[in-house]
Amino acid sequence: MITCLLIDDEPLALDVLEGYVKATPFLKLVARCTSAIAAIEILEKEDVDLIFTDIQMPNLSGMEFSRMILNKGSKIIFTTAFEEFALEGYKVNAIDYLLKPINYSEFFSAANKAKQQILNMPIDIEAHTNTIDYIFVKSDYKLIKIDLKDLIYIEGLKDYVKYYTVQSEKPILSLKSMKSLEEELSGKNFMRVHRSFIVNLRKVTTIERSRIIFGEKYIPVSEKYKANFQKFLDANFLK
Repeated sequence: MITCLLIDDEPLALDVLEGYVKATPFLKLVARCTSAIAAIEILEKEDVDLIFTDIQMPNLSGMEFSRMILNKGSKIIFTTAFEEFALEGYKVNAIDYLLKPINYSEFFSAANKAKQQILNMPIDIEAHTNTIDYIFVKSDYKLIKIDLKDLIYIEGLKDYVKYYTVQSEKPILSLKSMKSLEEELSGKNFMRVHRSFIVNLRKVTTIERSRIIFGEKYIPVSEKYKANFQKFLDANFLK
Protein backbone atom coordinates (compact mmCIF):
# COMPACT_ATOMS: atom_id res chain seq x y z
CA MET A 1 0.00 0.00 0.00
CA ILE A 2 1.09 3.55 -0.80
CA THR A 3 0.28 5.96 2.03
CA CYS A 4 -0.87 9.39 0.89
CA LEU A 5 -1.72 12.85 2.19
CA LEU A 6 -4.11 15.35 0.60
CA ILE A 7 -3.65 19.13 0.89
CA ASP A 8 -6.06 21.74 -0.45
CA ASP A 9 -7.70 24.80 1.06
CA GLU A 10 -10.95 23.97 -0.79
CA PRO A 11 -13.03 21.27 0.97
CA LEU A 12 -14.78 20.30 -2.27
CA ALA A 13 -11.44 19.62 -3.95
CA LEU A 14 -10.44 17.45 -0.98
CA ASP A 15 -13.70 15.52 -1.27
CA VAL A 16 -12.99 14.77 -4.93
CA LEU A 17 -9.43 13.60 -4.22
CA GLU A 18 -10.51 11.52 -1.24
CA GLY A 19 -13.07 9.78 -3.43
CA TYR A 20 -10.36 9.01 -5.98
CA VAL A 21 -8.03 7.66 -3.28
CA LYS A 22 -10.74 5.33 -1.99
CA ALA A 23 -11.35 4.09 -5.54
CA THR A 24 -7.66 3.23 -6.00
CA PRO A 25 -6.76 -0.15 -4.42
CA PHE A 26 -3.08 0.56 -3.79
CA LEU A 27 -3.59 3.93 -2.02
CA LYS A 28 -4.21 4.42 1.70
CA LEU A 29 -5.25 7.84 2.98
CA VAL A 30 -3.32 8.99 6.05
CA ALA A 31 -4.92 12.44 6.38
CA ARG A 32 -6.45 15.39 4.53
CA CYS A 33 -5.42 18.95 5.35
CA THR A 34 -6.76 22.36 4.44
CA SER A 35 -3.34 23.99 4.78
CA ALA A 36 0.30 23.12 4.15
CA ILE A 37 1.11 24.14 7.73
CA ALA A 38 -1.22 21.46 9.07
CA ALA A 39 0.37 18.97 6.69
CA ILE A 40 3.82 19.62 8.16
CA GLU A 41 2.48 18.58 11.56
CA ILE A 42 1.15 15.35 10.06
CA LEU A 43 4.51 14.57 8.49
CA GLU A 44 6.18 14.91 11.88
CA LYS A 45 4.04 12.03 13.15
CA GLU A 46 3.34 9.86 10.11
CA ASP A 47 5.32 8.27 7.30
CA VAL A 48 3.78 9.41 4.04
CA ASP A 49 4.81 8.02 0.66
CA LEU A 50 2.84 10.36 -1.60
CA ILE A 51 1.43 13.87 -1.24
CA PHE A 52 -1.22 15.45 -3.46
CA THR A 53 -1.06 19.18 -2.86
CA ASP A 54 -2.60 22.33 -4.28
CA ILE A 55 -0.18 25.17 -5.04
CA GLN A 56 -1.99 28.42 -4.32
CA MET A 57 -2.89 28.35 -0.62
CA PRO A 58 -2.80 31.03 2.10
CA ASN A 59 0.20 31.43 4.45
CA LEU A 60 2.29 28.66 2.86
CA SER A 61 2.01 27.70 -0.80
CA GLY A 62 2.26 24.15 -2.05
CA MET A 63 5.48 25.03 -3.87
CA GLU A 64 7.09 26.44 -0.72
CA PHE A 65 5.87 23.42 1.22
CA SER A 66 7.38 21.00 -1.29
CA ARG A 67 10.80 22.66 -0.93
CA MET A 68 10.60 22.44 2.85
CA ILE A 69 10.02 18.67 2.85
CA LEU A 70 12.54 17.63 0.19
CA ASN A 71 14.47 15.59 2.76
CA LYS A 72 11.36 13.76 3.99
CA GLY A 73 11.34 11.37 1.03
CA SER A 74 7.67 11.88 0.19
CA LYS A 75 6.77 12.06 -3.50
CA ILE A 76 4.78 15.09 -4.68
CA ILE A 77 1.93 15.41 -7.15
CA PHE A 78 0.62 18.95 -7.65
CA THR A 79 -3.10 19.60 -8.12
CA THR A 80 -3.89 23.12 -9.28
CA ALA A 81 -6.07 25.24 -11.52
CA PHE A 82 -3.12 27.23 -12.88
CA GLU A 83 -0.97 25.97 -15.76
CA GLU A 84 1.77 28.53 -15.24
CA PHE A 85 3.20 26.61 -12.27
CA ALA A 86 3.97 23.46 -14.27
CA LEU A 87 7.64 24.18 -15.01
CA GLU A 88 8.33 25.31 -11.45
CA GLY A 89 6.69 22.11 -10.20
CA TYR A 90 9.10 19.91 -12.08
CA LYS A 91 12.03 21.86 -10.63
CA VAL A 92 11.20 20.36 -7.22
CA ASN A 93 11.03 16.85 -8.72
CA ALA A 94 7.26 16.59 -8.65
CA ILE A 95 6.09 13.29 -10.11
CA ASP A 96 3.17 14.86 -11.91
CA TYR A 97 1.14 18.02 -12.32
CA LEU A 98 -2.65 17.62 -12.47
CA LEU A 99 -4.70 20.52 -13.79
CA LYS A 100 -8.13 21.02 -12.22
CA PRO A 101 -10.78 19.83 -12.80
CA ILE A 102 -9.09 16.43 -12.43
CA ASN A 103 -10.80 13.27 -13.64
CA TYR A 104 -10.13 9.80 -12.27
CA SER A 105 -8.18 8.64 -15.31
CA GLU A 106 -5.67 11.48 -14.83
CA PHE A 107 -5.50 10.82 -11.10
CA PHE A 108 -4.95 7.08 -11.54
CA SER A 109 -2.22 7.61 -14.12
CA ALA A 110 -0.32 9.99 -11.81
CA ALA A 111 -0.81 7.75 -8.76
CA ASN A 112 0.36 4.72 -10.70
CA LYS A 113 3.46 6.60 -11.87
CA ALA A 114 4.20 7.42 -8.22
CA LYS A 115 3.66 3.78 -7.26
CA GLN A 116 6.24 2.62 -9.79
CA GLN A 117 8.81 5.08 -8.43
CA ILE A 118 8.07 4.38 -4.78
CA LEU A 119 8.20 0.62 -5.20
CA ASN A 120 11.01 0.86 -7.77
CA MET A 121 9.04 -1.11 -10.35
CA PRO A 122 9.29 -0.86 -14.16
CA ILE A 123 7.03 1.91 -15.45
CA ASP A 124 4.28 0.82 -17.81
CA ILE A 125 1.70 3.56 -17.55
CA GLU A 126 0.01 2.80 -20.86
CA ALA A 127 -0.65 -0.81 -19.93
CA HIS A 128 -2.36 0.24 -16.72
CA THR A 129 -4.38 3.16 -18.04
CA ASN A 130 -5.67 1.13 -20.96
CA THR A 131 -7.28 -1.29 -18.52
CA ILE A 132 -9.54 1.48 -17.20
CA ASP A 133 -12.89 1.12 -18.92
CA TYR A 134 -14.62 4.06 -17.24
CA ILE A 135 -14.04 7.68 -16.31
CA PHE A 136 -15.36 10.00 -13.61
CA VAL A 137 -16.43 13.49 -14.67
CA LYS A 138 -17.36 16.43 -12.46
CA SER A 139 -20.75 17.93 -13.28
CA ASP A 140 -22.79 20.29 -11.06
CA TYR A 141 -20.59 19.55 -8.01
CA LYS A 142 -21.09 15.80 -8.48
CA LEU A 143 -18.81 13.06 -9.74
CA ILE A 144 -20.49 10.98 -12.42
CA LYS A 145 -19.11 7.66 -13.59
CA ILE A 146 -19.30 7.03 -17.34
CA ASP A 147 -18.57 3.60 -18.79
CA LEU A 148 -16.50 4.12 -21.92
CA LYS A 149 -18.43 1.41 -23.77
CA ASP A 150 -21.61 3.48 -23.27
CA LEU A 151 -20.10 6.80 -24.34
CA ILE A 152 -21.25 7.61 -27.90
CA TYR A 153 -19.52 10.91 -28.59
CA ILE A 154 -18.21 14.08 -26.95
CA GLU A 155 -18.98 17.60 -28.10
CA GLY A 156 -16.74 20.56 -27.24
CA LEU A 157 -18.20 23.98 -26.34
CA LYS A 158 -15.42 26.47 -25.54
CA ASP A 159 -14.24 25.52 -22.03
CA TYR A 160 -16.91 22.84 -21.56
CA VAL A 161 -17.69 19.47 -23.08
CA LYS A 162 -20.88 17.44 -23.41
CA TYR A 163 -20.74 13.67 -22.94
CA TYR A 164 -23.46 11.81 -24.86
CA THR A 165 -24.13 8.32 -23.51
CA VAL A 166 -26.41 5.40 -24.26
CA GLN A 167 -28.26 5.63 -20.93
CA SER A 168 -28.83 9.37 -20.61
CA GLU A 169 -31.30 11.31 -22.76
CA LYS A 170 -29.50 14.56 -21.94
CA PRO A 171 -25.73 15.07 -22.26
CA ILE A 172 -23.52 15.38 -19.18
CA LEU A 173 -21.92 18.84 -19.08
CA SER A 174 -18.44 19.21 -17.58
CA LEU A 175 -15.56 21.69 -17.51
CA LYS A 176 -12.84 20.16 -19.69
CA SER A 177 -10.78 20.83 -22.81
CA MET A 178 -11.08 18.76 -25.97
CA LYS A 179 -7.30 18.59 -26.28
CA SER A 180 -6.84 16.94 -22.89
CA LEU A 181 -9.71 14.53 -23.56
CA GLU A 182 -8.20 13.57 -26.90
CA GLU A 183 -4.95 12.67 -25.14
CA GLU A 184 -6.61 10.80 -22.28
CA LEU A 185 -8.85 8.71 -24.53
CA SER A 186 -6.09 7.89 -26.99
CA GLY A 187 -5.82 4.12 -27.49
CA LYS A 188 -9.29 3.51 -26.05
CA ASN A 189 -11.25 3.30 -29.34
CA PHE A 190 -11.97 7.03 -29.41
CA MET A 191 -10.98 9.40 -32.21
CA ARG A 192 -11.21 13.12 -32.71
CA VAL A 193 -12.89 13.79 -36.05
CA HIS A 194 -13.52 17.53 -35.75
CA ARG A 195 -12.36 20.39 -33.54
CA SER A 196 -15.66 20.01 -31.67
CA PHE A 197 -16.19 16.23 -31.70
CA ILE A 198 -14.62 13.03 -30.40
CA VAL A 199 -16.42 9.81 -31.30
CA ASN A 200 -16.47 6.28 -29.94
CA LEU A 201 -15.33 4.25 -32.96
CA ARG A 202 -17.21 1.21 -31.71
CA LYS A 203 -20.45 3.19 -31.95
CA VAL A 204 -19.91 4.32 -35.55
CA THR A 205 -22.43 2.45 -37.72
CA THR A 206 -23.43 4.87 -40.50
CA ILE A 207 -21.36 7.34 -42.52
CA GLU A 208 -22.73 9.61 -45.21
CA ARG A 209 -20.73 12.18 -47.20
CA SER A 210 -18.02 12.67 -44.57
CA ARG A 211 -20.58 12.78 -41.80
CA ILE A 212 -21.02 10.25 -38.99
CA ILE A 213 -24.67 9.64 -38.16
CA PHE A 214 -25.79 8.95 -34.61
CA GLY A 215 -29.60 8.87 -34.74
CA GLU A 216 -30.64 12.38 -35.70
CA LYS A 217 -27.20 13.84 -35.04
CA TYR A 218 -24.83 14.39 -37.98
CA ILE A 219 -21.17 14.81 -36.98
CA PRO A 220 -18.83 16.23 -39.65
CA VAL A 221 -15.39 14.79 -40.26
CA SER A 222 -13.19 17.81 -40.94
CA GLU A 223 -10.24 17.91 -43.35
CA LYS A 224 -7.74 18.04 -40.49
CA TYR A 225 -8.88 14.67 -39.12
CA LYS A 226 -10.10 13.01 -42.32
CA ALA A 227 -6.89 11.07 -43.01
CA ASN A 228 -6.88 9.35 -39.61
CA PHE A 229 -10.55 8.52 -39.87
CA GLN A 230 -10.02 7.10 -43.35
CA LYS A 231 -7.29 4.81 -41.98
CA PHE A 232 -9.81 3.48 -39.48
CA LEU A 233 -12.31 2.86 -42.27
CA ASP A 234 -9.73 1.19 -44.52
CA ALA A 235 -8.61 -1.12 -41.74
CA ASN A 236 -12.18 -2.25 -41.13
CA PHE A 237 -13.50 -2.26 -44.69
CA LEU A 238 -14.53 -5.64 -46.05
CA LYS A 239 -13.36 -5.82 -49.66
